[in-house]
Amino acid sequence: MLSLIHVLANVATNGKIMATKGEKFAGLTVAMVTPFRNGLLDEPALRKLVDWHIEQGTDTVCPVGTTGESPTLSHDEHHRVIDVVCQQARGRIKVVAGTGSNSTAEAIELTVAAQKSGADGALVVGPYYNKPTMEGFYQHFKAINDACDLPIILYNIPGRTAKNIEPETIARIGELPHIVAVKESTGSMDAASQIIALSNLTVLSGDDSLTLPLLSLGGRGVVSVVGNIVPKDVKAMLAAWDKGDIATAQSWHRKLFPLCRDMLGLSTNPIPVKAAMQMLGRDTGEVRLPLTPLDAQQRESLAATLKKYGLL
Repeated sequence: MLSLIHVLANVATNGKIMATKGEKFAGLTVAMVTPFRNGLLDEPALRKLVDWHIEQGTDTVCPVGTTGESPTLSHDEHHRVIDVVCQQARGRIKVVAGTGSNSTAEAIELTVAAQKSGADGALVVGPYYNKPTMEGFYQHFKAINDACDLPIILYNIPGRTAKNIEPETIARIGELPHIVAVKESTGSMDAASQIIALSNLTVLSGDDSLTLPLLSLGGRGVVSVVGNIVPKDVKAMLAAWDKGDIATAQSWHRKLFPLCRDMLGLSTNPIPVKAAMQMLGRDTGEVRLPLTPLDAQQRESLAATLKKYGLL
C-alpha cells in the first residue's frame, strides 16, 4: 500500500501513480564514465560497460554527460561515444545522450546527431559560463526543441553552469513538446517541489544522496553516478519506494549513502567513481586533464568505504 505522502506527491489514481511527461525515463539512468586507455577512448571497454549495465538491469545509460568527461572530449570523440553506445545497446537498453553546450548552435548539432545515432533521448545541460537570462534559457531550449523531435531531459546544475534555471522557467520550458523531464541538481527540495507543482515534467534526481527525498516529493528516478558501481542496489531502492515499502527504501538509502558521499565528497566527479571502478577491475581509472587522480590518502579512504560496503 502506498504511503500517504507517496499518494499525495504523485496524485495516485486507482492505486497507480499518475504518469508524468517523460515517464519512459523514470527509474535508474546511469551517467556513464568514458573509459580511456593511454589517453585514448577505449571502445572495447565502453562496449563492455554497456553490456554490463544490460546484465545488471539498468534502465537507461547516459553517455557523455559530466561523468563522461564531455568537456575534454573532442567533437569526433563525443559523436563516436554516442555511436558506440547506441550500436552496442541495439534496443536492449535505453540511451540518453549528453548533448548540451553553452552554444545553442552546437547543442542543436549534437542533439540532431544523437538522434541520427539512434539515441532514445538527450540530456541537455543549461548553458554554462555565459549566464543567460531566464528568457535566454527558454529560447535556447526552444531552439533545440524545434530542431528535432528527440525527447529532451533538461539538466539544471547551477554549481557547474554558474546560473540557476528558476522553477518557473523550467515549467515554461517544459511546455515545449519535446522537453519531457528534468535532471534536478540544485540540491534544493524547495526547487524540486516547485517544479513538480508547476509542471508535468518527470523529475529525476541529479544527486544520488538526495534520490529518496526527491522520490517522496514526486520524483520518478535518478541520473546516477553511484549506479556505475552498484546499479542493482540503486534499482532496489527505487523499486522498494514504488511498491510503497518505505522502510526497505530507507534501508537501501542508508546503505548507499557512504558510497554516494564518497563519489562527490572525496574529489570532483568523475575522479572518485573512476578510481572505484579501477579498484573493482572495471576501468583503468584514467581521467583527462585538468582532472587529476585521487591522492594516496583519498584512495585509502575510498577503499575503506568499498570494503565496508562489501565490494572489496
